[in-house]
Amino acid sequence: MSRWMNALFVDHAVLRVAWRNWGVVESGRLYRSNHPLPWQLAAAARRHGIASVINLRGHRAACGSDHLSREAAPALGLVHADQPLESRGAPHKDRLQRLIHLYRTLPEPILIHCKSGADRAGLAAGVWRLLQGHGAARAAAELSLRHGHFAAAKTGILDEFFAEYAKAEAQGRDFETWLAQDYDEVALRARFRPRAVASWFTDKVLRRE
Repeated sequence: MSRWMNALFVDHAVLRVAWRNWGVVESGRLYRSNHPLPWQLAAAARRHGIASVINLRGHRAACGSDHLSREAAPALGLVHADQPLESRGAPHKDRLQRLIHLYRTLPEPILIHCKSGADRAGLAAGVWRLLQGHGAARAAAELSLRHGHFAAAKTGILDEFFAEYAKAEAQGRDFETWLAQDYDEVALRARFRPRAVASWFTDKVLRRE
């Protein structure tokens, strides 16, 4: 199967031809979307001056969309970086710390993308908000129904991540110190309870990663 056929019909990119799930996190610095096809990446580079792309899905050898965007980025003069995140599990501390490092070292503007642009992109956008001095509530707002995020499903554990930091924020803890010293992903995973119907909808109907 060709990379294009795989991208369009196995990775569901046919649905992303018209639906970009585009979002401006901070104009001129950070943008978010679902997984862009090559011409969409080129259009974003022209319109917004995108200099770097962070792939929140990670390297996926069998994924046509991955092959296409991985080849398109350098051809457009863009830096391409992989930083996989989870959509249904407690965020991993080390992965978030590597994401923070990328934010601070990659040339801007940066485009972050996952598959649908709803969950992992929302988490990464929320982390950016925290690094820019916004509070936990503003960070959590990046996980929104407007982008297709469902807080009642398994993906709601990402909302709980920001809720956990909000408690520490109220006590004067800055985000990076809390992440390094206090955040307990095992405990967060054990506490979180998604709703079965919402999880069925995101997993089986929307077929989220």
